[in-house]
Parts: sequence; structure tokens; C-alpha cells
Amino acid sequence: MSDGTCATQTAAVRLPMTGAASTVRGPAGPLAGLPEPDSGAGRASQRWEHTSSLPLAALRSAPQCGRLHAWNILQEWNLSHLADDAGLLISEMLTNAVNATRDPIYLRLLADHMQLIIEVWDRAPTDPKPRMAESEDESGRGFAVIEATANRWGYQRVSDTQKVVWAELLA
Repeated sequence: MSDGTCATQTAAVRLPMTGAASTVRGPAGPLAGLPEPDSGAGRASQRWEHTSSLPLAALRSAPQCGRLHAWNILQEWNLSHLADDAGLLISEMLTNAVNATRDPIYLRLLADHMQLIIEVWDRAPTDPKPRMAESEDESGRGFAVIEATANRWGYQRVSDTQKVVWAELLA
């Protein structure tokens, strides 16, 4: 949306973590009430102390909405010291997802006392392809920013048309 408001997608979709059909209804969305799935960063060895999921429409406003959501959530979780780096990672990851698909995208935050995992789920059929941007290029530096900011990052293909890109910040 061009007016700066955040838009969630209302549509029948497949849940990113389970593949089950559901309808996205808003911030609580289709993930509310589900058992905690594994993280895109790998198998979860324990339940996460804190989790938050936000479905978003694949619009230019999604990165801003994701940053605002994360800022509020990290304040609530007493992890505000991670907000600047998390906001930067979320901006890059959501921008990539918006550029890759028109389907709904999902931001998920997982945290415990040691780490924050940021996940962006999308239905793009292509894998992320980091590239070297030339000095005059106006884009193409997103994965370099992610690499420089995150403790570690990666992606996992969930199906032919679904993936999760994740980044870890140490608390």
C-alpha cells in the first residue's frame, strides 16, 4: 500500500511450516494455535521461549511493516538491543521475498535467552542467489548486508515452490 499502512493478505494459502491449507486473516493468521514447528535454521532442540508470526501481502510496504512489528516484539521480549540489526535483516529479507513472489509472505521471529532467529517464508520457486553488486548498482547488496550483520544465515527449500530464508542474531 502506498499510504504507509501495513497490509496482511487475506487468501487461501498453504501454511509455510506444515503445508496445511488455511486462510490468512490478519496478524494472528494461520499460524496461531499450531504446535511450534522446526526453525528454518534447523531442527529445534527445544520449544522457543518466544515466538511471533506475521503474514504479509507481498507489497512494497512489507519491509517497513516487518521492522515495526519486530521492534515492538523485541521491546516486549526485552531484546531491544537487537532491534537495529534485526530491522536491517528483516528489511533485506522481506524486500527479497517481495521481489521474488506475489503470494503472501510470512515473517517469523523465534527467540530464547541465547539467540534470535528471523525467518521469512515465501512461495517463490527460485532459490536465493547472492551476487556481487557493482559500485554504480542501486540494488544487489542485500545478501552482503545479511552476511555482514547475521551471526549465520541460510535458506531451506520446503517444497518446489516454498522456501524459508533465515538469519540468526546472538542475544
